[in-house]
Amino acid sequence: MAKSTTPSRPASARQRGVTMTDVARHAGVSRTAVSFVLSNRENASISEETRTRINDAVQALGYRPNAGARALASRRSDWYGIVTEIVTAPFAVDIIKGAQDQAWLDRRFLLIAPSDQADAVGPNQGLEDAATEKLLEQRVEGLLYAATYHRGVHVPASAGEVPTVLINCFDADGRLPSIVPDERAGGRVAVERLLKAGHTRIGVINLDPVIPAAVGRLEGAREALTTAGLDLDPELVVSGYATADGGYEAAGRILDRYQGERRPTALFCLNDRMAMGAYDAIKERGLTIPGDIAVIGFDNQELIAAYLRPKLTTVALPFEEMGALGVRTLAALTAGQPIIADQQLVDCPLLERSSV
Repeated sequence: MAKSTTPSRPASARQRGVTMTDVARHAGVSRTAVSFVLSNRENASISEETRTRINDAVQALGYRPNAGARALASRRSDWYGIVTEIVTAPFAVDIIKGAQDQAWLDRRFLLIAPSDQADAVGPNQGLEDAATEKLLEQRVEGLLYAATYHRGVHVPASAGEVPTVLINCFDADGRLPSIVPDERAGGRVAVERLLKAGHTRIGVINLDPVIPAAVGRLEGAREALTTAGLDLDPELVVSGYATADGGYEAAGRILDRYQGERRPTALFCLNDRMAMGAYDAIKERGLTIPGDIAVIGFDNQELIAAYLRPKLTTVALPFEEMGALGVRTLAALTAGQPIIADQQLVDCPLLERSSV
């Protein structure tokens, strides 16, 4: 078998790590010359032949720059930190994807610290504090806070040491900028689609009535009806509390409350899990979708929306877009630029399938 021509890393280097001095000795140059080449110093008068020797030595020895020392010297680490519960609740995982993709375009990297933000303030607040502190110890240039659902959160005070942006949540203390979905516009576009299909009597299966998503989506639905010269019948608004069982029970109550021409011909379910439950209630009553009852959901949980029969028309939460916008906003803050607004809204697009 032919021997590899790749230079092996010296045993002593493997044991203690290669230093810049080792590279200088191997290339036969000064340590200062190595520093200038590796930092891409533009005003350094170093010949191409010397640069080549230094780069060859770096490859031969397997040298890696000390990121911590470089961050201390330049006051820049090229890292952003993200504190999030999404790693243990994957519904909103596209927030991380959008943030990672945007960070990579900006030649930045994400350090992810998992947390459990079950409540705005709760028993796991200490975990969030520790996660934030650990990221700050790594000298991140800025912080992102991301939540699985739209709500107010209390961010550890130490986050104020670097630029910080909230994603899919907002600062309950009113200090930090946030990126959130435009819930009201999403509710409006859903009901406008039902109106366009000829439905004028529309039932709404609501979330927990006090959360921002429920308030905004219901306001949007009411706006769309008002613009069309219609009122939202309060008897046709029933809370399903975000679960499939709740959606099943709420749909049954709406459908059983009225018969004949007074029965609603469409249901707007404020999340896809409740829409899944509503499907069962509709079919149990011998009705068809969309022939007798049209259904629109919200969230675009693909494991639900794309696999119901018929496939569910729904309004998508813009997780990936919010993640990317969060990083762009953080980049502007770290560069000392002003941000557009304390809270930025991201459109929630309608995804047409077969239930309308």
